[in-house]
Amino acid sequence: MTFSARARINLSAIQHNLNVIRSIEPAARVMAVVKGNAYGHGMLETATALADVDAFAVARISEAAQLRDAGCEHPLVLLGGIVAESDLDLAARLGVSLCVHNHEQIEWLENFACGAFAVWLKIDTGMHRLGFDTNAAEMAIARLNSCSAVNKLSLMTHLANADNPNDEMTDRQMEQFSTLTNDFKGDISIANSGGLFGAARSLQRFSNASREGRVWMRPGIALFGVSPIEGSLGTELGLKPAMNFESTLIAIKAIRAGQPVGYGGEWQAPCDTKIGVIAVGYGDGYACYMQAGAPMSINDREVRVVGAVSMDLTTVDLGPNAQDEIGDRVLLWGDTLPVERVAEAVRTAAYQLITGITHREAAVFDE
Repeated sequence: MTFSARARINLSAIQHNLNVIRSIEPAARVMAVVKGNAYGHGMLETATALADVDAFAVARISEAAQLRDAGCEHPLVLLGGIVAESDLDLAARLGVSLCVHNHEQIEWLENFACGAFAVWLKIDTGMHRLGFDTNAAEMAIARLNSCSAVNKLSLMTHLANADNPNDEMTDRQMEQFSTLTNDFKGDISIANSGGLFGAARSLQRFSNASREGRVWMRPGIALFGVSPIEGSLGTELGLKPAMNFESTLIAIKAIRAGQPVGYGGEWQAPCDTKIGVIAVGYGDGYACYMQAGAPMSINDREVRVVGAVSMDLTTVDLGPNAQDEIGDRVLLWGDTLPVERVAEAVRTAAYQLITGITHREAAVFDE
């Protein structure tokens, strides 16, 4: 039996979440985003579980190489594009599709004579991070259409505030993208996870008979059962959490009122109580800021982190009448303790928690 923190990944939950996502717009094609080790859930295992999607998207060319080395034959989209002209040779060997978001990348393609790529041109409709604004997009489209290293051109944009269904920015972004793509005959993509659940109209307004098979959704975090919508839980959207991050209670110490706990002694017991020591720390990705009253679940009840999180250990207040025993399982987040709630308690994003796990102990994958 292991006493270390580890992630337990439910692959059937990921498949369930894909089905929920597909039901939003059944005619749309699916580009599953598996960057960042599939948001901490295991990129290769997730890709296998999602074998019937239409394409995968990654952030870095090294991620694309890992998928190809594992035998993945799906179309792969490199969301960040290439960062150096020399990357084009590897990209061609891997057979990846490229996102293009700046003039330098277009120039590199114009100078490339050893293959051709499917290209997704990134349009900046308001995110102001990557991409060509709508005024520069037409020239970029013209250059790519005349480039011998481009054999297919598609357009995408990224919604900045779709996690807030009441934000008017999403409507403005959709209007800009609609105007630009109205006469465009290639594939288009606008809906990330937030767009799918917070602004389903982002797909519906672009999906019609004339575009059948050419509209793509790009689900990421929703595939793993985490809500992309501010203030909601994935379960409220019909999703199932795919990760249980769990560890073990390895020590119990009775302390008196006023005694400090942990490095710096910043927390002092308000009354006589029992402190539980959990085998998890920032070396496992359970970050230092989790000391701010983060909840854990042990024996079907919630307890709170007290004292400073250390590299390997975290302390919780079990309460003076606790009957817990050494060796008991502790859930840090998962099925019965949603990661969204944990993130809210420590004022961070669920994205940061699930992608921050270091996997010192190899994840366990359940079918």
